Amino acid sequence: MTTNNSQHTNPGAPRILITGASGFIGGFLVKEALDRGYEVWAGIRQGSDRRNLTDPRIHFVDLRYNNPVVLTSQLRTFGLEQGPFTYVIHNAGLTKTLDKKNFIKINATYTRHFIEALNDSGFKPEKFLLMSSLSSFGSGDEKNFTPIALHDKQNPNTAYGQSKLQAENYLRKQSYFPYVILRPTGVYGPGEKDYFMEIKSIHSGFDFAVGRIPQRITFIYVKDLAKVAFLALEKKEVINKEYFVADGDVHTDESFARMIQEILGKKHVFRARIPLGLVRVACFCSEWIGKMTDQSMTLNTDKYIILKQRNWICETKPLQEDLQFTPSYPLRKGLEESIEWYKKEGWL
Repeated sequence: MTTNNSQHTNPGAPRILITGASGFIGGFLVKEALDRGYEVWAGIRQGSDRRNLTDPRIHFVDLRYNNPVVLTSQLRTFGLEQGPFTYVIHNAGLTKTLDKKNFIKINATYTRHFIEALNDSGFKPEKFLLMSSLSSFGSGDEKNFTPIALHDKQNPNTAYGQSKLQAENYLRKQSYFPYVILRPTGVYGPGEKDYFMEIKSIHSGFDFAVGRIPQRITFIYVKDLAKVAFLALEKKEVINKEYFVADGDVHTDESFARMIQEILGKKHVFRARIPLGLVRVACFCSEWIGKMTDQSMTLNTDKYIILKQRNWICETKPLQEDLQFTPSYPLRKGLEESIEWYKKEGWL
């Protein structure tokens, strides 16, 4: 285990491990943990981008998920030297890949390795939180647009969603430690790249929506998602629970685009709805180009299924009732802060 031993430890503070800490969501989870006074260990790979992890209080750890024996040894050594983690947030995962088999390997198999290694090390956390995805449920009701409910059958229709469901199943079947599963809907915020592509397009004067029927879409601002994660960890009665995470509002792809246009102050934007058949061809071609050039492409066959899905509404009542969660960032406020960040950082 590669670690750094920062001298900025807060004696007696709860200790948390956040995997995937160098990613978009991971960086905000780390910040939230620091703001709450945790001793934070950021799980990242050697060579990962640390530009959002510059706080001197952060400790770093490089875990070898591909080798269960080594991983168990790493965690056992850590426990003997540092003590056990109070909480673990497993946020590490793969969202784009040239080979879809990698989704299962990294998102599912590595999660199983991690769960078993935490147990076998002898130093089990008080609670384990898995950052999953609404994609683990597949398409919702596209006739009446009823929200996807927790009791609905999970039937993911993308390779990514299938890998997330498999990871969830591994966690449900274990009895080593209490767990929480969070399934965020569309996560946006400063530094996020996929929604930024739409912001950039509208900033350039173009808005391209997909399909004849507008998508019903839901969002969660990344800072609110981080807040939810710690509400779930710190509330003792929240044990072996699963939640969709959204701010509770429903938008269409059209209203979302117009809100971006208003915030940007663009008077004239050319709008067009692209037929799904044409989008399908574009996604297949993009994926083929990616394989030829050895690059993971934003447009791919999994992305087509996501773009095709019309209903991304999910129930949030359990989240509100169990965690008393009230979003601090409705969509407009979150977009305003995000767009200001993109401008400040020179992305726009």
